[in-house]
Amino acid sequence: MRNRHAKMDEELQVIAYRLESKSPQDVLVWAMEEYGSSLVLASSFGAEDVVLIDMLHRLAPTVPVFYLDTNKHFKETYETRDRLQERYGASFLQVLPQLTLEEQAAKHGDRLWEKDPNLCCQIRKVEPLQRILAEYEAWITGIRREQSPTRANAKKVEWDEKFNLVKFNPLADWTHNQVWEYIHQHDVPYNPLHDQHYPSIGCEVCTRQVMPGEDPRAGRWSGFAKTECGLHK
Repeated sequence: MRNRHAKMDEELQVIAYRLESKSPQDVLVWAMEEYGSSLVLASSFGAEDVVLIDMLHRLAPTVPVFYLDTNKHFKETYETRDRLQERYGASFLQVLPQLTLEEQAAKHGDRLWEKDPNLCCQIRKVEPLQRILAEYEAWITGIRREQSPTRANAKKVEWDEKFNLVKFNPLADWTHNQVWEYIHQHDVPYNPLHDQHYPSIGCEVCTRQVMPGEDPRAGRWSGFAKTECGLHK
């Protein structure tokens, strides 16, 4: 299995080199042609993800879209989901944790996100993601290199060692301005919290506003040495 993955990674590095100069749309078309019904888009309904939803609707509307429903999202996030579903005539796949919030509290104590946010993310995000991705051979994400140092080396296509499948990052080389130019040009529905100093939007209990001059991901898990939920290496 390790040799197979090493060979896959080597092949993907060659493909990533070829796709580096291509547009996000070109990457999506290649992904669809290569993986077909084994391809899925992960969405948190952030700015990058709504761009990808719009692009897929235009290029490959049959590609399914899923979201991890932690049961702790902002109401604006759920409203954005509904607006997108109505706009594109889509039905996004809801992926829930195995534990309800009540069951989680009974097992690990109330307000786990305040005591152990890593465990909370593992239960409410990582494990559900593992379950849904096990059904596919490739997934699409809205990762951009500009977002954070942990994402600076993201390729447009790469082997995802954590979840053992191919990962496409079509917007990897896009800037913040390019994302918003696309949204405004195509009138794509987006989360209104972006207009209120929320560049990165996660669970309501772990996300705060980011003031001018702060790192764009400073609003996530503020007060903890944590900037990623564990979905991306």
